[in-house]
Amino acid sequence: MTTTTNIISRRILSGMLAFCWITTTYGQEKSLFNVRQQQATNAATNVAKSTKPVVPDGDFKKTTLTRDFISEGVAVADLNKDGKMDIVAGYYWFEAPNWTRHEMAPSRVFDPRKEYSESFLNLGMDVNQDGWDDVVIIDFPGKPGFWFENPKTQSAGQWKKHILADSMGIANESPGFIDIDGDGRLDILCGDKAKKQIVWLKAPTKPGDTEWQRFALSQENVPGTETFSHGIGYGDVNKDGFNDVVVREGWFEGTADKKSGNWVFHPADLGEPCSHMQVLDVNGDGKNDVVSASAHALGIWWHEQVMDEQGKINFKTHLMSNTTAQTHSSIMSDLNGDGRKDYITGKRFLAHHGRDPGDSDPGILLWFEFTPGKEPYYKEHVIDNDSGAGLNIVAQDMNGDKKPDIVIANKNGVFLFENKVKK
Repeated sequence: MTTTTNIISRRILSGMLAFCWITTTYGQEKSLFNVRQQQATNAATNVAKSTKPVVPDGDFKKTTLTRDFISEGVAVADLNKDGKMDIVAGYYWFEAPNWTRHEMAPSRVFDPRKEYSESFLNLGMDVNQDGWDDVVIIDFPGKPGFWFENPKTQSAGQWKKHILADSMGIANESPGFIDIDGDGRLDILCGDKAKKQIVWLKAPTKPGDTEWQRFALSQENVPGTETFSHGIGYGDVNKDGFNDVVVREGWFEGTADKKSGNWVFHPADLGEPCSHMQVLDVNGDGKNDVVSASAHALGIWWHEQVMDEQGKINFKTHLMSNTTAQTHSSIMSDLNGDGRKDYITGKRFLAHHGRDPGDSDPGILLWFEFTPGKEPYYKEHVIDNDSGAGLNIVAQDMNGDKKPDIVIANKNGVFLFENKVKK
């Protein structure tokens, strides 16, 4: 039987190899390398906790669409207009209700221990408003995003590909699909690779339009905009009625003008490199906090909003969970029907092909219900221990029972989890 000591030793060694690989491949600055190196040490130290048996609660019905690695992004949409929600994973879509697999453009199955896919995050929406849902794909970090135009019939051949926002390289590994301007259509919150600027890409608004517009929120050369930056979110930090942008180095103060490029940056400590950052009042004290999860090491946290010695907003970090590592995506949705959104995250299985500490451990998928006013203010639930999550998660009613279900795609495959949580 392998001892815990041997496991830890192997994980430390794999962590060292991982960070040599990250530095060579990503070309990251030394400061970020040091942060990740410390994360690897922390993860190795806590590996005994992270490898304990994890048993699902049994509140979700699991359907495996495929075990092929075809995408780390996922989306849902009614692509054939039959009234049923289909599932999208990269260049493929699975037709409900039998999940028949179709190809939108030439693609293939990838080797999870050697390759990345061509699809990191996905979104289903009617981009050109012709009445047919299309598919948006965020490619490898730093590359331009694109969308596939629905050909309107299954027999129409390949879907036409359109590049987003004049080929702007999309920076930050956790872009957000968020309605920035409140027009009812999802936009893309991210960094501009070239200008190192927080921007949003506005979805077309007029029928027939195919162009996404780029608008800047911040000045150039700001934190959170490197190609491989981890962590970005959107919410009202200071309760002034305007949503702000949070990154792990601080927050950009929002204004009514979402095209000005002059949102002021406030440095703050929002923890380690993470995935999508969620803004909410965790403890019920009337101040908005931030929830984040470690993208490549171990930890899920809530960052309590506090005032520093200068009377400025800062954050105190509290550990929520070290059940699993590599939690590289998250989403909020009310899973238990109590009127309060819950936090969903999961392990990005083989995030760096097995080179990071713990990234080949079981693919755990989790959700947390929040209990403001009642410590510790949250309760952890296990959905599954053989799937995990990719780089974005979908929470949407797939079976018509008016409960949000969960859909994920990653190096483990593509999965649907039907919500059976009781109120």
